[in-house]
Amino acid sequence: MSTDLHFENVSVEFAGRAVLRDLSLKLDERRIAVIGSNGSGKSTFARMLNGLVTPTRGEVRVHGIDPVRQPKQVRRRVGFVFSNPDAQIIMPTVAEDVAFSLRGQGLSRTEIQARVTAALDRFGLTEHADAPAQTLSGGQKQLLALCAVLIREPGLVVADEPTAYLDAANSRRIARFLLDEMPQQLVIVTHDPRLAVRCDVALRFEEGVLVDRGDPAAVVARYEEEQL
Repeated sequence: MSTDLHFENVSVEFAGRAVLRDLSLKLDERRIAVIGSNGSGKSTFARMLNGLVTPTRGEVRVHGIDPVRQPKQVRRRVGFVFSNPDAQIIMPTVAEDVAFSLRGQGLSRTEIQARVTAALDRFGLTEHADAPAQTLSGGQKQLLALCAVLIREPGLVVADEPTAYLDAANSRRIARFLLDEMPQQLVIVTHDPRLAVRCDVALRFEEGVLVDRGDPAAVVARYEEEQL
């Protein structure tokens, strides 16, 4: 399947206000950073990738899928990690929350258990398997959210400020999973230049417009220079 992300003359309006304007873009890089000021359109861009936001005009294709006309297919293809993991944790215990992600996939109970066990081990959550999910630390909750997304084996992971609420140690741990260990294509929305420069390409949005695209170090340097 194609790994292209394709936007053709896309605009998004909320209550008559343009939050993203005239975006035409094609991407196939594996690690894509999205930067910009607050309210620049970064999250709107990211949320169109799994159909959380619908374009007012234009067309979006994610790995050949139309998120508007094929919402079920795109949500199977795209995993979304929010900045606040509490928005994603659904079930009472850690293991139940991870297993919940496998619902509707036709797996036997034995298969689900095996996959959950392996996933918890990968993310260092085995000893918390039966613990109430809400008793985890902030870093552990974000690991749980990422675990629950990746167990479905999506082709694209979209992470919207995944380290925003984490301390330095947990930020590094999440970054390592996303940028170094995860084989899936990644779109990461971030204010952290250290994460952005580790990607393959960076996009910068300002006032709803894509104003820069290219080598991450160069895009970040130009952005930081303008903030002085």
